Amino acid sequence: MPIGYHGRASSVVVSGTPVVRPSGQTRAPDQDPVFGPTQAPRLRGRARASSSGRATRSASRIAIDEAEDHLFGVVLLNDWSARDIQAWEYQPLGPFLAKSFATTMSPWIVTMEALEPFRCRPFERDAGGPAAAAVSALRERPEGIDISLEMHLRTPKMKAPVRLSRGNARDAYWTAAQMVAHHTSNGCNLQPGDLLGSGTLSGATPDALGSLMELTQAGKAPLRLPSGETRTFLEDGDEAIQRGRCERDGAVAIGFGAAAGRIAPAR
Repeated sequence: MPIGYHGRASSVVVSGTPVVRPSGQTRAPDQDPVFGPTQAPRLRGRARASSSGRATRSASRIAIDEAEDHLFGVVLLNDWSARDIQAWEYQPLGPFLAKSFATTMSPWIVTMEALEPFRCRPFERDAGGPAAAAVSALRERPEGIDISLEMHLRTPKMKAPVRLSRGNARDAYWTAAQMVAHHTSNGCNLQPGDLLGSGTLSGATPDALGSLMELTQAGKAPLRLPSGETRTFLEDGDEAIQRGRCERDGAVAIGFGAAAGRIAPAR
């Protein structure tokens, strides 16, 4: 089934920018659709993004062995979503208003050269799993990156944020090189500064899940916070904070700063 996502730069914001609760069309079971503020804003954190550092011409393709030459670096990315809006609009067209209102990124890019000491083997996919013909080949050099990723939440009642999950970018199903090769396989060109999001990064254990929807089992298992509060969706004033760090014996540790955003009331 084809699923579409917004491709836009207008609402990509730097860490610390408030995220206004979006409005859109929702539909409760056995009721007519209504338009209004989302009641289910959720973080889809820990998504890695890569910035293209070299332009290509339209109708040209980038081979998998050349893809990393077009990558400049990596940032943290929190691709916010309004799940109740998305539930109504995503079939058959995919999430549009549910995804396009804001994407938060960390304030600087860590270059690919700086990440060399933290290379690792990419995620081991099932032999029977999906594979795109244009990107199925892997080079001999490690294409994964060992980046520890954490998502924290702070409510207005909390003095300090609480960690919700901890995962790693090495669990990405597709590598950044594979995404570049696939993105250009139909002839789509790249421009310097283009932003490619990895999608939600989740590990195999419950404490490594990369989105609030997964952490709460789609709202069936509310999070219990140290303040005594519970959350299935984010409320006004809640702040989601994503952090990333690379550490390895014999190498200088690298931090990514924070990708943080606080939910502001609908306008």
